[in-house]
Amino acid sequence: MRELACDVAVIGAGTAGIAAYRAATGAGARAVLIERGPGGTTCARVGCMPSKLLIAAATAAHAARTTDLFGVRVSGVTVDGPAVMARLRAERDRFVDSVLEGLDDLPAADRIHGSARFIDDQTVAVGPDVWIRFKAAVIATGSSPTVPKPLRGLGDRLLTTDTLFEIPDLPDSLAILGAGAVGIEIAQAMARLGVAVTVLDAGDTIAGLSDPNLTRQAAEIFGAELDLHLGATLEGSEPEGDRVRLDWTDRHGRGQVTRAARVLAAAGRAPNLGDLDLAAAGLRLGEDGVPDFDHNTLVCAGAPILIAGDADAWRPVLHEASRQGRIAGANAAALAAGRPVQAVAPWTRLAMVFTHPQSAAIGAPSAPDSDDRVIGAMDFSDQGRARVEGHNHGGIRIWADRDGRLLGGEMLGPAVEHLAHLLTYAVAEGLTAQDMMDRPIYHPTVEEALTTALADISRIRTGC
Repeated sequence: MRELACDVAVIGAGTAGIAAYRAATGAGARAVLIERGPGGTTCARVGCMPSKLLIAAATAAHAARTTDLFGVRVSGVTVDGPAVMARLRAERDRFVDSVLEGLDDLPAADRIHGSARFIDDQTVAVGPDVWIRFKAAVIATGSSPTVPKPLRGLGDRLLTTDTLFEIPDLPDSLAILGAGAVGIEIAQAMARLGVAVTVLDAGDTIAGLSDPNLTRQAAEIFGAELDLHLGATLEGSEPEGDRVRLDWTDRHGRGQVTRAARVLAAAGRAPNLGDLDLAAAGLRLGEDGVPDFDHNTLVCAGAPILIAGDADAWRPVLHEASRQGRIAGANAAALAAGRPVQAVAPWTRLAMVFTHPQSAAIGAPSAPDSDDRVIGAMDFSDQGRARVEGHNHGGIRIWADRDGRLLGGEMLGPAVEHLAHLLTYAVAEGLTAQDMMDRPIYHPTVEEALTTALADISRIRTGC
């Protein structure tokens, strides 16, 4: 048995873990980084980067097929599935390699390979032969795809986001369980690449949207490209010849059957916490199995242990994981040195879905029945720049308090990845609708759509 001692033990070498290690060492702590693999971060290896590569290929195919709107005729568009997947993996591997190169720069003595589990609130075992005694620890173990029970037992016909990007060719048909961010992104991309796609989701929302009007528009837009069923309950699945048979019930209680070559589980990701023996560390766990923790300090209740990134199941996106890692690492170093930890207010919420049209949710969630809010709206159907580009679908909803201070919003439309950032900054800075309208917006740009929704807020507030 080999025993080591350190100030801070960081468990997990993904986005949050790497950030935590660097923050802890930057604060003068002696830190170790424990990783069981595979490395490369969820984003680069199986998340945002490979999915965007698939979307980029799908966008190119769709653009080539839809040039008639502009009087440009293109014929003979074909999709080479193996070539699509080969480019995806080659570029994905470049992103992963860049992350691994960054890890290689870390001192070898600070990197411990193996699976970790807590022995007590100051000791973690790594594999059968190493014990590490720490003064503070950071849990940054990431997450793994959730596979609902009705899909288990399908073998290699079942795909998750951890396996999807390894298939050598595009399937002729694909059933997807889940219409959230990942599910609808992959669904639209596959459909545009010529795959027959069916999407089932038990809820009534799509693409991370909650505003009823935008959700309805999203269902119509995406439903025109693929077979979309909201309010659907999966009852069971089984192999059937070279297909998979899915038995499900629609929103009206009627039994339905879908057959597809492959099935993708896109019903979310669960934190990788099951093997850590959190109870041994004295942590107080919630009903979801995640430790109770302070969202401003990331310190868990019951022990000198912090949690960051996808492991805390709070805001599982890369920019939040990186920020949480920095906060957790710095506060772990403070705990180890006997200093007070720093409370850092959370960033304004920002979530995006990179479909076409794109969607985003910013700040406070939708509350359409609230008497304390004013909601401004716009529709992209007649927005100038959107019509020029032929992307005039969707809309914007922005909400403010009765004094006009911006609280948040949701968007579905072109260039939303840029519009959402502008609104996020305005909410974070406490601007009012009028404050934002007083800033210049160039004509003709899609950004003018924000002005339309903001002016609606002013009109409602003033009654004119």
